[in-house]
Amino acid sequence: MTYRCMIVDDEELARELIERHLSLLDKFEVVASCASAIEASRVLQDQKIDLLFLDIEMPMLKGTDFFKNLVERPQVIFTTAYREYAIDGFDLNAVDYLLKPITFERIFRATEKFLKLQAKDNVVPSAPIKIDQNNEDFVFIRKNRKQVKLILSNVLYIESLKDYIKIYEEDKTHTIKYSISHFQDLLNEKFLRVHRSFIVNFDKVTAYSKHDVEIEDKEIPIGESYKNEVLEYLKNSFNQFG
Repeated sequence: MTYRCMIVDDEELARELIERHLSLLDKFEVVASCASAIEASRVLQDQKIDLLFLDIEMPMLKGTDFFKNLVERPQVIFTTAYREYAIDGFDLNAVDYLLKPITFERIFRATEKFLKLQAKDNVVPSAPIKIDQNNEDFVFIRKNRKQVKLILSNVLYIESLKDYIKIYEEDKTHTIKYSISHFQDLLNEKFLRVHRSFIVNFDKVTAYSKHDVEIEDKEIPIGESYKNEVLEYLKNSFNQFG
């Protein structure tokens, strides 16, 4: 398995050094190199990133502040020239903290920590079980050591939370350890992926715009890479476009 990495640092030489180090390791691929948190946020809207190399001290927005505000957080290794920022990094459950100038030996140790965490997290949970009936599709999901029946027509929307998904019904929610992409395979044609972090039940959509769909009082963003497909689906379904 190859892990997708993004490097965020306002210093070009620092980004190039990390990328050179990672090129010597088989399991890591740099898919994006960004000079600012703003640029990085755009990438995260459209791409899945497994491991983030994030400089703490950057203009406009500190790396730690940027990371705190992410809805879906990849694993992170913080980098900085200032030793005093180490506590900030570990408070955010960082894999590691690298002090510049970064050597290959430190990159190697940090990535080994990441791989050990992945091995621990990749113990496969009990997968949801789908049952098809004439008028009622449902799945059994494992929750609190029990298999709980989830009727799909009652689901409003589903949100990805890193290694977990949160399933919203009108009066309750369920959080389970499962990927949103795999859970999507269990759903029927009424469910629409509108964002890398959201799937909505089309029957529950009450309004939409070019930027979001609305379910009850919740506005759910439409991701740029999903926009054309989603708006075409909504246009055809509602037989109008506003």
